[in-house]
Amino acid sequence: MENREKKLADLKAIIQPYIQNQEAFDNLTEETDFINDLKINSANLVDVVLDVEDKFDIEIDNDSMDKMLNVKAALEVIEQKLSLKKG
Repeated sequence: MENREKKLADLKAIIQPYIQNQEAFDNLTEETDFINDLKINSANLVDVVLDVEDKFDIEIDNDSMDKMLNVKAALEVIEQKLSLKKG
């Protein structure tokens, strides 16, 4: 579980420069939606994904990118890609 909290902290650091709603960011949960809650625009979502790839040294394909709409989904994609990498 601690590992997931570390990933969440890393993810928050990645998305912070792109957010337009500080209050939603301050109250971020796994249900927080990147577009609707944090007001990250779609171009910046691509930047978020690229930053995630760099930070975690993973590759995120388009199908996975399309799923990364909220914090929980992003964490699941990160964990899935990391586990495939280990395998």
